[in-house]
Amino acid sequence: MAFANSSISDIIATNIQSRTGELADNVTNNNALLRRLKERGNVKTFSGGNVILQEVMYTDSATDNTNSYSGYEVLNVSQNSPISAAQFSITQYAAAVSISGLEMIQNSGKEAIIDLLDGRMQVAEAQLANRISTDIYGDGTGNSGKNLTGLAAAVPDVPNTGTYGGINRATFSFWRSVAYSGLNDGGAAVTSANIQEYMDAVAVQLIRGTDKPDLIVCDNNYYKLYLQSLQAIQRITDGGNSSAGSGFASLKYYGAGMSSDVVLDGGIGNDATTDHMFFLNTKYIMFRPHVDRNFVPIGGERQAVNQDAIVRLIGWSGNMTSSGPQFCGVLIA
Repeated sequence: MAFANSSISDIIATNIQSRTGELADNVTNNNALLRRLKERGNVKTFSGGNVILQEVMYTDSATDNTNSYSGYEVLNVSQNSPISAAQFSITQYAAAVSISGLEMIQNSGKEAIIDLLDGRMQVAEAQLANRISTDIYGDGTGNSGKNLTGLAAAVPDVPNTGTYGGINRATFSFWRSVAYSGLNDGGAAVTSANIQEYMDAVAVQLIRGTDKPDLIVCDNNYYKLYLQSLQAIQRITDGGNSSAGSGFASLKYYGAGMSSDVVLDGGIGNDATTDHMFFLNTKYIMFRPHVDRNFVPIGGERQAVNQDAIVRLIGWSGNMTSSGPQFCGVLIA
């Protein structure tokens, strides 16, 4: 019979439970985009359903009844309700914290068990944070389609094809983001000499009134090129005052009538997509965890019938969604 100790199980459960709020914060603080979304109030839970619905407002030229008029002219009062919703799948993530019967014996005191579990939980938390930070750059097809729907789907290299959030981009132009290729659109590969020109070319396509990108996320290569482009004049930093700059390598971009944080989200491991610079209007991006599965313990203890060990799972469910990908763009090679 496998070793079981209910008091140890209680310690495991209590420690995991007490750390769940901290874990949710650590995950959002681990990624420049998630940190900005949290500070915008765009980390919004959902409570149920088989998909996550994200409301979308758009202009449908076929039903738009807005027009000028004169005097007693008959007005167009036909239905005009261009409000729809994109739908996103509910993805699931889990990390395990385990302790064997031998470890229970060797660390029989309560304090010793807590110290052991703290280390294990820190590892599990870091793995969850890093995995989600990496998958934010994917298109949702990874791990047989079980990964969250990230920037490669929201702001793709080819924005006029495919379906995102259940809306066909080939049919609905309002759902297309902007993609600018240095080689194909600019006429030359991206270098420190032309990167600011190319950044301007992307940015001007993403401004509507006061709507403009507020966060530019780079991989190692493009961050380095932008940094080198500034060294001939003066390095423009954010002084550590911006929300994105807190703990992240960051610069400023002043161009196309806007001011944006330029953040390195590469570094060790280089999670960011190679040779990509994402121009993000975070007003239209949301991180949507389930209200009951936001980095919390899943179920009770799990004890294998043929192993002397106890396992507890930490889980998260949800997705990253967008209500306006047309306000975001990407600079590619």
